Amino acid sequence: MALLEGQVAIVTGAGNGIGAAVARLFARHGANLVINDLGTAVDGEGSDPTVVGTVAEELRALGASVVTSADDVSRRTGSEAVTRLALDTFGKLDILVNCAGILRDRALLNMDEETWRTVLVSLLDSTFNCVQAAAVVMRAQGHGHIVNTTGVAGLLGNFGQSNASAASAGIIGLTRTAAIELQRNGITVNAVAPIAKTRQTEHLPMLQKTAALSPDHVAPVYLFLASPLSNEITGQVLSIAGSRIAVYKSIETNGRFKETDDGIWTAEEIAEQFLELSRA
Repeated sequence: MALLEGQVAIVTGAGNGIGAAVARLFARHGANLVINDLGTAVDGEGSDPTVVGTVAEELRALGASVVTSADDVSRRTGSEAVTRLALDTFGKLDILVNCAGILRDRALLNMDEETWRTVLVSLLDSTFNCVQAAAVVMRAQGHGHIVNTTGVAGLLGNFGQSNASAASAGIIGLTRTAAIELQRNGITVNAVAPIAKTRQTEHLPMLQKTAALSPDHVAPVYLFLASPLSNEITGQVLSIAGSRIAVYKSIETNGRFKETDDGIWTAEEIAEQFLELSRA
């Protein structure tokens, strides 16, 4: 069953890894594609527009209609150019998948401002810019699916990734707020927190000797969230690692009320009650 037959999808970060795997799966399900990638190194240095062109040739071999973009979607002009390319080529835009981003890991006390800001711009700004540009078109159409990529670091933190953690947490907040605001326009907005062996993660010990955490394991979650199967689902964060899939939830414990002293807690009382407050 071709879940995306005749649909038009933008996939950013489609030159490698998860973005490329998503584009391949979308092509097999009948989507017309605009694939975007700067062709940079993992840390964002350099650029090579032939990277995304190579993926495009592969997709055309699968029978897909594909156009490419090497615009920098971390800038407003880039995100608008990619959206305009979709409209000029295919006349509409049904799906946006944000996979673009770089990593520059460094311990908190060793991180300079440039390293901090560069990763935030690459991950968070690119997601915001593309979501906003696509949502303008989708609102006019009355429908659309937006799928963002966040990271486990944004949910749990990770050593050496304060920049990526902050950006990923920001993407979760953006996803949930966009879902609230755009639901009345028939637009769903969800996010995926994937763990897969890519250029960005292949150095990790946990991924050195496994074939069970490939981008191909991750791609079906994006397909699900981009397809009519998820028309009633929005504002969710799905995690996927190999064969394991889950939904992330933010919870608040039951808490306790103070009935005396006008309900004002003292610091000492909070310390005394903290273990009880922490229980779900």
